[in-house]
Amino acid sequence: MANHQCDVVVIGSGPGGYVAAIRASQLGLKAICVEREALGGVCLNIGCIPTKALLKSAEYAHFMDHAGDFGFDFDNLSINYPQVIDRSRKVATQMSKGVSSLFKKYKVESVFGWGKVRKDKVVEVTDKDGKVTDTIQAKNIIIATGARPRLFQGIEVDHKNIITSTDALLGKHLPKSIVVMGAGAIGVEFAYFFNAFGANVTIVEYMDRILPIEDVDVSKELERHFRKSKIDIKTKSMVKSAKAVDGGVEVTIETNGKTEVIKAEMALNAIGIQANIENIGLEELGIKTEKGFIKIDEFCKTNVDGIYSIGDVAGPPWLAHKASAEAVVCAEYIAGHNPKGIDYGNIPGCTYCNPQVASVGLTEEKAKAAGHDVKIGKFPFLASGKAHGIGEAKGFVKLVFDAKYGELLGAHMIGPDVTEMVAELGLARSLEATAETIFKTIHAHPTLSEAVMEAAAQAYGEAVNI
Repeated sequence: MANHQCDVVVIGSGPGGYVAAIRASQLGLKAICVEREALGGVCLNIGCIPTKALLKSAEYAHFMDHAGDFGFDFDNLSINYPQVIDRSRKVATQMSKGVSSLFKKYKVESVFGWGKVRKDKVVEVTDKDGKVTDTIQAKNIIIATGARPRLFQGIEVDHKNIITSTDALLGKHLPKSIVVMGAGAIGVEFAYFFNAFGANVTIVEYMDRILPIEDVDVSKELERHFRKSKIDIKTKSMVKSAKAVDGGVEVTIETNGKTEVIKAEMALNAIGIQANIENIGLEELGIKTEKGFIKIDEFCKTNVDGIYSIGDVAGPPWLAHKASAEAVVCAEYIAGHNPKGIDYGNIPGCTYCNPQVASVGLTEEKAKAAGHDVKIGKFPFLASGKAHGIGEAKGFVKLVFDAKYGELLGAHMIGPDVTEMVAELGLARSLEATAETIFKTIHAHPTLSEAVMEAAAQAYGEAVNI
């Protein structure tokens, strides 16, 4: 058994864990990172990164369906679906190796196995057989164990016909039909993905709209485009059961008191995530949890001195960039710096379907509920020359301003590459930009980002292109 000593031990190497370990090392602290599987955690291996690789393939599949509009004709075009999956895995492997290289560069030590917090700031590491392989004595402990797919109670996932997002990422069989249970970001992305490759897709969502946390206008616009792509959408619908049958699944749903059975080849469980809080020592040390997640303060401290938590295991929003931001704040706090706490109200959210969805800040509804008188600026990509040029003139930019001061309260976008455009609005909000600041800033022409300028101008009656 190996014994180690360090300033900071991080349990988990996802976008929270590996960033925390590296930042701590950059600040002169000896850091060790414990990982039970591959470096990079869920995000790099079976989450954000390989998913985006798959969605890029879906984007090309979508383009092929409309290639004639751009002057391309194909004879006997075929899709090698296993190769689509293989490419995604290669991307994931490359990114995981990248974390290993960063650890070497910044002198972060890796210990592989299951990490568990013990008394006196000791982390015990066991192998797959439960044998203790390492003990790490640390001055500070950061728990970054992430999360896993949350499952429907009473519905058995057989990983063949009833699957999780992980199965969808790894499986090399393209189903002819699939029921996506849940219409959050994960469900919507996979619904788009399978539809782009020709599968018959049905979305079942308990709430009254898909992407229910987004602005209402955005949800409605995405639903319109999805229906146009022949995705069947059933909102206000509760999944009562799902069972594997010969050759597929039967999903029973209830909508407005009426029961319906949907038959398909597969069903995807996409109702969210749950934190990995089991068997990591929380109960023994009295570390508090809330709604199934570790409770932390603005500097990621738990209620136990010297123990911190970041990322998905520490609660929403369940986003990689949120985890990384918490990681930096946490490491800098431990190192004795004076970081600002996380501004959870200014964390962008992105959904990488087609059209893409991106947002930051308050929705129109929430801004009004918070007592703001608002001005709304909205600019459609139908009026964007660049959007027409790339063949993606759909969606819009919607900006929410405080009517009294002109401050940007929220930004909500649906359309081409809006996930790349949202950073401008996040920066604008952090600098307390006003509508005038935005529309008086000269934006290059022709670009998609002009839509941001135009939306701000439209809110104050100064837009000239709509």
